[in-house]
Amino acid sequence: MTTEDAGDSGADAGPSSDSRPTVYDLAPNCTLDEVEEGNYYHAVVNGVVDYGVFVDVSDVVSGLIHESNLDTSYSVGDRLVVRLDEIRDNGDVSFATAGVDSYRTETVDHVPTITGIADIETGAEVTIEGTVSQIKQTGGPTVFRIVDHSGIVACAAFAEAGVRAYPDVELDDVVRVVGTVEEHDGAAQVEVDDVTRLDGEAASEARDRIESALTERAAPHAVDTFVEWPAFEAIHEDLKEVARLLRRTVLEGRPIRVRHHADGDGMCAALPVQLALERFIERTHDDDDASRHLCKRLPSKAPFYEMEDVTRDLNFALEGRSRHGQKLPLLLMLDNGSTEEDVPAYRNLAHYDVPIAVVDHHHPDPEAVDPLLDAHVNPYLHGEDYRITTGMMCVELARMIDPSVTEELRHVPAVAGLSDRSKAEVMNDYIDLAEQEGYPREKLEAIGEALDYAAHWLRYSDGQSLVNDVLDVGCDDDERHEELVSFLSERAERDVERQLDAAEPHVEHERLDNDAHLYRIDLDRFAHRFTYPAPGKTTGQLHDRKVQETGDPVITIGYGPDFAVLRSDGVRLDIPQMVAELNEEVVGGGVSGGGHLVVGSIKFVKGMRREVIESLVEKMADAAIDDDLSSTAVLDD
Repeated sequence: MTTEDAGDSGADAGPSSDSRPTVYDLAPNCTLDEVEEGNYYHAVVNGVVDYGVFVDVSDVVSGLIHESNLDTSYSVGDRLVVRLDEIRDNGDVSFATAGVDSYRTETVDHVPTITGIADIETGAEVTIEGTVSQIKQTGGPTVFRIVDHSGIVACAAFAEAGVRAYPDVELDDVVRVVGTVEEHDGAAQVEVDDVTRLDGEAASEARDRIESALTERAAPHAVDTFVEWPAFEAIHEDLKEVARLLRRTVLEGRPIRVRHHADGDGMCAALPVQLALERFIERTHDDDDASRHLCKRLPSKAPFYEMEDVTRDLNFALEGRSRHGQKLPLLLMLDNGSTEEDVPAYRNLAHYDVPIAVVDHHHPDPEAVDPLLDAHVNPYLHGEDYRITTGMMCVELARMIDPSVTEELRHVPAVAGLSDRSKAEVMNDYIDLAEQEGYPREKLEAIGEALDYAAHWLRYSDGQSLVNDVLDVGCDDDERHEELVSFLSERAERDVERQLDAAEPHVEHERLDNDAHLYRIDLDRFAHRFTYPAPGKTTGQLHDRKVQETGDPVITIGYGPDFAVLRSDGVRLDIPQMVAELNEEVVGGGVSGGGHLVVGSIKFVKGMRREVIESLVEKMADAAIDDDLSSTAVLDD
């Protein structure tokens, strides 16, 4: 507000001691909320009638000076000073000529009444302030999705059919939108009259207000873990920060892309988180299709983030930004993503400032990956290991995001642990919890087999609905769940038996210097290819059979032209360390890979297979025998 003098001042004192009346000069968009009875205003005549003249004191506030209150005649366009006499209940305003010669002028800027998005009502004229989370050009209007401290709403602005309205407005801008709330496809939508980009102090204040509110709303729910487990406490705190990050991402209207290892534990991790995110999105966004557009889950066949996968993800994200005006997504890596092999893909995402969060239980390379991550949860970072599976962690993560999923997830940690052969001390507790919910151990194992079988044939597809029905997470048909698990697990068992019958006669055996049994097989020559089970599963099944047969420490290697799958029981292999050593020692071997202490896979140059395998066997012969890594006495029925 500024002050100007008019007429004879007759005084040298400043405005604070000026006894002259104040005449207010209103900004064009000032409303009735910014005027007061008895005050003086600069006005312009906009009409002359028999009973008086109509005047405007702003583009919004107009009224009548009755002929009884006129001191002279006026024409349209004349300027004068008026006194506001009355604002009637119906909004009509009456003025009188002011009759003042000496006065000072104060200009009044419009201060709109800002309505929180959560408080808008159909039919109301509103002004909202927020950041732009999406700009989608349709064949008709331009649709801006605006995020404020309380919610998200679509705002439709029309220039002409298919033409971008307000082209100077960009993603993440702070804007003030004026319009009328209508209903569109069952959801509130603001039909825009005006969009103004805010800058300077106004933008900073709006951002601070939104930031403070979103930080509070993003706080994860406080939930007690399904079982008491001291080893899990530090990890639980890390999971809270991931839950906070994911909830904040949803509140901001940013998409989330979930990548998970395509096995039982990976799906036990991803499906609960996906379900929780979808429910939170549905409550946050007044749009039935929001969860479909904002949360996408995809499996990864390799135990790390391959360049093929990241290229697909980036292409999908950039198309979404181009076609739908979306922000680039946050990437959530589950049961994957902690190793140096993930770094090239992460660096590719860094070119586009894509945020990344990882929840994994493979042996990590934090120095390599942490500079590229926004969040990293891994039991190894707290002195624990792979026995805390990603599925166990992500069930708790999902409950922090949206606790309404709790009752559907009580059996999932047991499925995850059995699928990943976890030897965690709480496995019996998880199995007991599942049995209380009607999932005996035999059924849990069948669910794990069915998930693995489905994942094999789904390949790069998410298998939405199918895998939910198998795991019984987000499934609305108990009978279908039972039938699917029975059918898929029986098929899996049949195919495994057929594979082992073909492969086992060709398994080579030797006793290593550390007294462990070593079994190895050329899967390229002596196993069915391009069918179930894949090489990793085949090696694991052969390994389990030999462990049961011997009761001794066992190592199994299943290899092909340029890969080897490794399993051990009762032997501490430290596969990531072995891979690093092989890469240095076998010149030209091109060795890469990783895994846990007892399970992993490596790749190498085809022509160097013999050298790589023999060097690997030498390292295995030096590995320590460790009864704590034996599965023969872990889970007693």
